[in-house]
Amino acid sequence: MQDRINQIVARYVELKVWEDRYKLLIDDGKKMPAMDESLKTEKNLVKGCQSQVWFSANLTDGKIYFSADSDASIVKGIVSILWFVYNGATPDEILQIKPDFVEQIGLRQHLSMSRANGLNSMLKQISFYAMAFKVKLGQ
Repeated sequence: MQDRINQIVARYVELKVWEDRYKLLIDDGKKMPAMDESLKTEKNLVKGCQSQVWFSANLTDGKIYFSADSDASIVKGIVSILWFVYNGATPDEILQIKPDFVEQIGLRQHLSMSRANGLNSMLKQISFYAMAFKVKLGQ
């Protein structure tokens, strides 16, 4: 996971103008794997987001694989960053890594209050999945 975090940080901090970071964020969202429409249910809707954001997770061979989407382009970009960092990690890895990369790339500081709250809700949802799968694994 740390390698993925380093990649994200490097890509974003090299852009000094925030408009360029927003463009990269939107482009990253467009490149994200499509979420199956059948997963866009109330159950998978992340509470606390102004936009609609869906997160679904499956545990395979001890690793969590996420499927996610949003109906807003900037938010989908945020989702894509979280997906890139956390997808394919173990529950322990997810729970041990602090999401400091969000501050390192300056994302939280450049979001509106409602989008920052949504980001927090997404991070909590990822942690909840990790905790639930950790219990399922008997850890």
